[in-house]
Amino acid sequence: MIDRLIGVVLIVTGLAILLREWVGSQAAGLVAACGILVFLVLATPRARWSRQAFVALGLGLVAIAFVTRDDWLAITVTGLEQGGFIAAFFIALASLRNPASASPAIETCGQYLASQPPGKRYLALTTGGHLFALILSYGAISLLGGLTESIASREQNAEIREIRNRRMLLAIQRGFVASLTWSPLAFAMAISTSVVPGSSWSGAAVFAIFNAVLLTFIGWSLDTLYKPRLSQPSPARRKPIGSWRDLKPLLTLLALLFSGVAVIELFTGLRVIAVVMLLVPSISIGWIVIQSRRPEAMTARTAGRLKTLALRDIPSFQSELILLVMAGIIGATGGALLQPLIAGQATALNAIPASAILVAIVWIIPLLGQIGMNPILSVSLLAPLLPSAASMGVSPNVVVVALTAGWALTGASSPFTATTLLIGRLGHTSALRVGLVWNGAFMVAGLLALSATVFLVAQL
Repeated sequence: MIDRLIGVVLIVTGLAILLREWVGSQAAGLVAACGILVFLVLATPRARWSRQAFVALGLGLVAIAFVTRDDWLAITVTGLEQGGFIAAFFIALASLRNPASASPAIETCGQYLASQPPGKRYLALTTGGHLFALILSYGAISLLGGLTESIASREQNAEIREIRNRRMLLAIQRGFVASLTWSPLAFAMAISTSVVPGSSWSGAAVFAIFNAVLLTFIGWSLDTLYKPRLSQPSPARRKPIGSWRDLKPLLTLLALLFSGVAVIELFTGLRVIAVVMLLVPSISIGWIVIQSRRPEAMTARTAGRLKTLALRDIPSFQSELILLVMAGIIGATGGALLQPLIAGQATALNAIPASAILVAIVWIIPLLGQIGMNPILSVSLLAPLLPSAASMGVSPNVVVVALTAGWALTGASSPFTATTLLIGRLGHTSALRVGLVWNGAFMVAGLLALSATVFLVAQL
């Protein structure tokens, strides 16, 4: 019963955020703030202690605001609205997982990528991880990682099986984190553009996509240069399962998503995140209708799946949502409380070259990730404390490029992010080993390369 109620509350919150983004309704923003508050009241008692600790920290910040600030209510509502925005964006993306997980064509596509021969496997999987991430977010790692683990397990030689599984999983993870630098469907871009005034996805996309290509090239180069030496000759190669034609459904879906986002953003002038929050659920519903298309009981079948999506699938993410929502609330509230304290340092920060500040962002976010700070929290906290883009003499979009670069590298290295946790589980090792050992060289090369990119972009 509580799960169903949580599902209804989250749907209402998502609709309120959508209304706020499309028509600028302040009342809708208040409804979303109330909705996320009700969600936390319902979900927190059932959550693990680590999630409850985040909620306690948020309550502590609200208490500090109440004692020290006259505008404590406005700060609290702003934090809750930020939490509601994160929940709505997550729900929009999660809606696509239901029809995708029920699609044989998507699974066939994943099998084709995972079964490529060694010479093509890394690029196939890192590209697949990138493309699937655009649709399934973290579900891309679960889907492709599960397929690669299944394929690797068929190898009888334990040494080859372990090496193959590790290389395939790293290819998927690095493809995923590369998407974080630019994808309008990723939290990295959605949060960054929401906390940097005057920024837009279209304005940051060119340089952000270049960063994605750079990370993909670094990952492929490292995999090519540092191939493990086997104690025995490699076994005979197997033919891939399927053919390149199996990629058509994935590419068609991506073309529909991105063409739709681009066209609607162009004609409406709305932020890309507002477009995504409407377009993605619309495509999901349409996909469910198509999958349920049979002469008998089509309407009932479609209604049943939509009900399952709203009242079972979405509430099943409540543990992850508590963490994400509280990261946004803590970041927004903490940033508001810290602003007066660092106001006197604004002149000193303005004296630092903009390129140095932006390069520092690329390093600071992954470093904070090593001590357990979720990128949503660190970006929400850091962005309001930065000098304005105008005072630094750079475009707001350059700040977004720096934030998403740091976010992506955090996804590859922090032992506390979902990416490293999932890869560690599938690779039968710890997230710490994945982040600092498996991805150690990738992290160093990525930090240097993306720092150079951000430095050059800041000079333009």
